[in-house]
Amino acid sequence: MRQGAQGSADTGTPWAAAAGPAGSARVPQQAGAVRGEHTHSEPPAPVVPRARPVVQRASVRGQILAALRAALVAGDLRPGEVYSAPVLGERFGVSATPVREAMQQLALEGAVEVVPNRGFRVVERGVRELAELAEVRALIEVPVMLRLARTVPAERWAEMRPLAEATVRAASTGCRATYAESDRGFHRAVLSLSGNEQLVQIAEDLHRRAQWPLVGGGPGIRGRGDLVADAHEHTALLDALIARDLDAVRALVGEHFAGAGAAGA
Repeated sequence: MRQGAQGSADTGTPWAAAAGPAGSARVPQQAGAVRGEHTHSEPPAPVVPRARPVVQRASVRGQILAALRAALVAGDLRPGEVYSAPVLGERFGVSATPVREAMQQLALEGAVEVVPNRGFRVVERGVRELAELAEVRALIEVPVMLRLARTVPAERWAEMRPLAEATVRAASTGCRATYAESDRGFHRAVLSLSGNEQLVQIAEDLHRRAQWPLVGGGPGIRGRGDLVADAHEHTALLDALIARDLDAVRALVGEHFAGAGAAGA
């Protein structure tokens, strides 16, 4: 779905948000009337028209934002290139407005920057930024996981096995966007056990930013084997957490983030 500075775009399959079924209103029975009895002294109750389905604009914007994030991770939105909201709107089968609003959210997150009268340019990032993000993520997540390893019972960790296995299946597809979403889901579930929603939100924002493509490759050139190896670290981490092997937890989490920081080297 790439749109360059010249305004061209690849052909894609349009989609739009779906609205739920409309409900019907019930006409209340007239006071004092008996079922089947005619009340000639009172006019008949007015017929209430069926409600028309309403498409929630926020829903459309949210779907466009999710699609743009996936395209960013997959490398369809390339660093340094400018993308036009109207052309992307044609791609998705929507107006330019929800695309522009979604792009403005990406601009707030630091993924793109506004180019006046042209559109939005994907920010060019280097290896150093990726390494810095990995370091900050480690500073936040490693102490939390070690604390959780001491307090969370093995049964709770076992319940997360399907999430860890889902990351392996996602990685086996070779699709970076699919794996990125599953990867974030696993980390979010683990950190949620801390009960600190602010921590979860900050960690997920850093995680999402770490998944953006680098100039000249980096995570964008990671192959299926790299993704699968990364995903298997999740299952190994669960095994260590269930066993309450703190040394193994510390080593696995440290290696996980070290690998993320070196992915662009």
